[in-house]
Amino acid sequence: MRRVIVLRPEPGAGRTAQAVAQLGLEAVVHPLFAPQALEWTPPPAGDFDALLMTSAHAARLAGPALAAYRGLPAYAVGSATAAAMRAQGFDGVSAGDADASTIAARIATDGHRTVLHLAGTTVAPMATGSLHVRRIAVYSMTSLPPDPALLDDAMPGSVLLVHSPRAGERLAEQVAPTARAALHIVAISPNALVACGSGWASGHAPDQPGDDDMLALLRGLCE
Repeated sequence: MRRVIVLRPEPGAGRTAQAVAQLGLEAVVHPLFAPQALEWTPPPAGDFDALLMTSAHAARLAGPALAAYRGLPAYAVGSATAAAMRAQGFDGVSAGDADASTIAARIATDGHRTVLHLAGTTVAPMATGSLHVRRIAVYSMTSLPPDPALLDDAMPGSVLLVHSPRAGERLAEQVAPTARAALHIVAISPNALVACGSGWASGHAPDQPGDDDMLALLRGLCE
């Protein structure tokens, strides 16, 4: 059985591991980061005509101040983010599985112009077009100490799932070039794949960033 190392933070790591197991593969979770809530000053809800979240962590970690924006049209990137927003009391969340630029275009098409984007300290590039977007960081990803068990569990032939460029950088720091030749990478995007560095047995990234697209590549690699 091919072993798959899941490097993303919880709770997403658990969902990915479950999906990997459903493919008949062994999943081992080794998060490289953990989300941490930040203090933030909520601007008046009346200053905006839409709310955007591109990460489920933002919905979970924004705190009680998030309730002030429940009256705004809400948009999310990904079903997990939308579900986290609904759990915080947002009804009618408009969600899409494409990238943030696609959602921004949809917000503009819906007639909105001033958008509050609650996010992490690090975000993927987003083309805003005609939108005026105010981005506020409500959480950060804290690097976890290197775990020696990661290298022990990454047996030859294992596939490592890399969900961000920052995770790729951390992975490259922890796995020496001499240990990479027997390990495969499936990354969420070409940028994340590049961040992993060179010397891996193989490297793959989907055309569209998403867990399902990564799993499709994983399935093809393991057949």
